[in-house]
Amino acid sequence: QVQLVESGGGLVQAGGSLRLSCAASGRTFSSYVMGWFRQAPGKEREFVAAIGWAGKSTYYADSVKGRFTISRDNAKNTVYLQMNSLKPEDTAVYYCGAGSVLARNPDNYDHWGQGTQVTVSS
Repeated sequence: QVQLVESGGGLVQAGGSLRLSCAASGRTFSSYVMGWFRQAPGKEREFVAAIGWAGKSTYYADSVKGRFTISRDNAKNTVYLQMNSLKPEDTAVYYCGAGSVLARNPDNYDHWGQGTQVTVSS
């Protein structure tokens, strides 16, 4: 079992940057694939990025490729999402998930955090 807590969200102007963090409890963090997802009001949860257990494999949605970077520090039980060149359409609640498969489908992730709000003003 792993518990996840996201932080780092906030209000930023278009073109700005934010770094989200997701801290995990438990000693099995390094065995999980980690993903970031987002959900805007009235929309389904959508895939943003994922990273393999060793941090060597990464996977991005086309909409964020080149702007967002996912990374992890297994010694700190933390996964990060560096978000640059933010756009108003990036506004959403961002969630981290832990799973066993490097995938874009949220059904492949077994554990979720509570989410952190990101708002990008134009």
